[in-house]
Amino acid sequence: MRKIYIFDTTLRDGEQSPGVNLNTKEKVEIALQLEKLGVDRIEAGFPAASPGDLAAVNAVARAVKNATIIGLSRSREQDIDAVREALKGAQDPCIHLFLATSPIHRKHKLRMEKEQVLEAAERAIRYAKQYFDKIEFSPEDAGRTELDFLCQVTDMAIKAGATVVNIPDTVGYMNPQEFGNIFKTLKENVPNIETIQLSAHCHDDLGMATANALAAILNGADQVEGTINGIGERAGNTAIEEVAMALATRPDFFGAQTTLNLKEIAKTSRLVSKLTGMVVPGNKAIVGANAFAHESGIHQDGMLKEKTTYEIISPDTIGLRESKLVLGKHSGRHAFREKLIDLGYELDDDAVNAAFAKFKDLADKKKNVMDEDIRAMLEEKLTDTPEVFTLETIQVSYGNESTPNATVKVKLAEGETRVETAEGNGSVDAIYNAIDKATAEVVELEDYSIKSVSQGKDALGEVHVVLKQEDVSAQGRGLSTDILEASARAYIDAVNRLIEKRKSPGRRDKMSLI
Repeated sequence: MRKIYIFDTTLRDGEQSPGVNLNTKEKVEIALQLEKLGVDRIEAGFPAASPGDLAAVNAVARAVKNATIIGLSRSREQDIDAVREALKGAQDPCIHLFLATSPIHRKHKLRMEKEQVLEAAERAIRYAKQYFDKIEFSPEDAGRTELDFLCQVTDMAIKAGATVVNIPDTVGYMNPQEFGNIFKTLKENVPNIETIQLSAHCHDDLGMATANALAAILNGADQVEGTINGIGERAGNTAIEEVAMALATRPDFFGAQTTLNLKEIAKTSRLVSKLTGMVVPGNKAIVGANAFAHESGIHQDGMLKEKTTYEIISPDTIGLRESKLVLGKHSGRHAFREKLIDLGYELDDDAVNAAFAKFKDLADKKKNVMDEDIRAMLEEKLTDTPEVFTLETIQVSYGNESTPNATVKVKLAEGETRVETAEGNGSVDAIYNAIDKATAEVVELEDYSIKSVSQGKDALGEVHVVLKQEDVSAQGRGLSTDILEASARAYIDAVNRLIEKRKSPGRRDKMSLI
């Protein structure tokens, strides 16, 4: 069957989601998991955006060995030079150039005529060709570009040396019939089109990103660009897991397939959700909590008789297991190690010992420790952010007829401890006011969210916060069976990240790109 290449832009377009800001270690962690998933190409970021983004792309380029690493660039020499610098050390580097081509962009954003757009794009591709064997070019807002001009642009890109031409539906305007027709037209009218790959990059503003990507495949696209969980600008991008499973489930219809390791899908989804703080909706296709849940009596009856009556995909296909081996405080190290292997974690002895100690602490607080608890515990990794402040203790006093009061004890990196007490509109507000006093940091809480990692009254809770300080924002995460403790830990984590960002040589300004 025809192979469809997967271009993952979780680290670039996905990070453009409001409130998401990954540090270098988190980017590398996601990139290595994408490598395990088997994606062909990883767009690691936009190096010209800031020194920090350039350094993060370089870290990904040096860490990943089995995927093409891509840096995004405007059609400017200084951007191209930034990508060159960022991709030093990459086993298989590629530059992704873009320039807008639609009438509305030409008139209002670029203030350029068609001929000027063609000249600028050609000049950029030829300049990049001096340094890169692999060049992808994207005519931004291709979906709203005149078809005849899009053919001209594609012809120019091929002649100038592009190896991939990407067709972005930048604003999610297309429907499947229209978008598929673009690829059909390019295939039929552009000379030497067979010498390059055509790619599809779709946004989900009208909820048709996956449908449009599949329509592109049916009409000759060789590559699909998207993100894990469909995150990204505005309503997000094509969800890679949806395209992969559509092709895997319906080979009879599409006649194409990816080479992804499908069993890594669930794990990759969880990691991206955790590190970005973007909760996967329960009804999300493929990776949502309800994707393999059946409540209707008729459905349950059919499932008990024959699973394929109501399930077109087996949970095992994406790395989920139906059985639940419940562990508790009496479970031994051997059973715990077997559980880790069963969940897909390969840890050395030291890591197993450390994880087992954390598991025992958790088991003392919970009667039963579920698979989800263990995953959350293992994936709560230390970041490379220095801990200026560490939460030692919290004490909260609350009554429905009294003002909530919180006392926190915070330890500084140099060893000093501070104890502060504050009131608030609620318990969490009181805790955060006390932490503000202890840290002496003036911050604004932009977002606060809680999710349950597992089930039951003693479930682990995960809190995600976004703090803002002037023009800088940072996210923090906290995990505990006590939601107030998790809230405090998330806040402290975000404060530490803000302090680290203040020290960074450059701040990354997010840009609305293809």
